[in-house]
Formats: sequence, C-alpha cells, structure tokens
Amino acid sequence: AEKNMILKQLQVGHMAIFAYIVGDENTGDALVIDPAAETERILAEAGKNGLTIRAIVNTHGHVDHISGNADMKKQTGAKIVIHEADASMLTSTPAMILAMFRAKASPAADVLVRDGDTIEAGAVKLKVIHTPGHTPGGISLYTNGYVFTGDTLFVEAVGRTDLPGGSWNTMAKAIKERLYTLPDDTVVLPGHNYGRKPTSTIGDEKRNNLYVR
Repeated sequence: AEKNMILKQLQVGHMAIFAYIVGDENTGDALVIDPAAETERILAEAGKNGLTIRAIVNTHGHVDHISGNADMKKQTGAKIVIHEADASMLTSTPAMILAMFRAKASPAADVLVRDGDTIEAGAVKLKVIHTPGHTPGGISLYTNGYVFTGDTLFVEAVGRTDLPGGSWNTMAKAIKERLYTLPDDTVVLPGHNYGRKPTSTIGDEKRNNLYVR
C-alpha cells in the first residue's frame, strides 16, 4: 500500500458497522467511509492522526451506513460521495425507517461516482469498483493492498439480497468477477463486523467463503 496512507477501522453504532478513515499522512487530507454513527469519535480519531476529513464516501445508500452523514458534513463541510445508482436513496429513507434506526436523514450527494472513477485523499487514490447486488449502486473501493467491500463481501459471508433493489445473481457475479479477481493478498475491509475476525483477504475468501466460491 501507499507508504503515506493512514488507515483506521472503527466499529460504530449498534449494528457492528465499520467506519473507515483513510488519509494521507503527508498532506493531512482524509476521507471517511460509511460514518454511520459516533461522529465525534470518528473526528477525534482523525484529529489524533493529524487528518482533516474532506469527503464522506458511502459504499451504498442503506440507512444504517448513512445515518452519520448529516453530522459529519455539518462538522467538516466534507462532500458526500456515492454511486449514481444509489444517490436517490440518500434522501428517500422513509420517516418510519429513520425512526426505527434512530437515524438522521442524510443530505443529498455532492459527488456521484461510477465504476472506474478515482476518489482521492491527498496522494491516496481509491478506485471505485461497482459491485451491485446488495443495492444497485453498491461500490467497493480498491487501493493497492486493500479493498473496502461495504455490504457486498463480509468475512466468510456476503451481504443480503432480499431488500428492494437487491439481486443474488448480480451480487454473486460482482464478487466473483470484480473482487475475487483482485490479488489474493488484498486485505478485505468489510462494512460490518459480522465475522470471526474484523478483516480477511481475497485469497482467504476464495477458499473459505461458503456463499460464493
């Protein structure tokens, strides 16, 4: 990976969600992936590492991953980045669902991305890999040595596909063709802490994941 990359994995909220801080040690520029909750804690961790959050990247538009967007944007002025196919989800979460999750509605997206785009934090570059199936606009983010897989690929498990816009075939294809083709030693950084360990590798998943072989 980039020598100057700072990477922090934080479990936040009640649903074992992993938020990630990715930053450039040299410039202090950083982005946060899925700041679902505990915004103050995420910002404190960024500050401790001399990082300024410039972007909020959502791996997909589900309420449990976006409920910290409003606070995070208010505190930092960071731009909200999401795949174009999930952008409408940010502002259309029903009030009932927001109440159920005790979640704040997200502001609209500032930047829409699609497959092959690059999201930058200083010199650190994350490549957008469109991995639909959990949601239509689900993305994974790849940088040399690491892939952030959102709710597509977990440690020895996969995301659910029974929610609106989900498709098992689409997701299985994305995992096989877009993720399992990455180098075997690539560290898998999932969207929830649902496994027996917080991270995996692409090689381990190809061998051990019973859902998609």
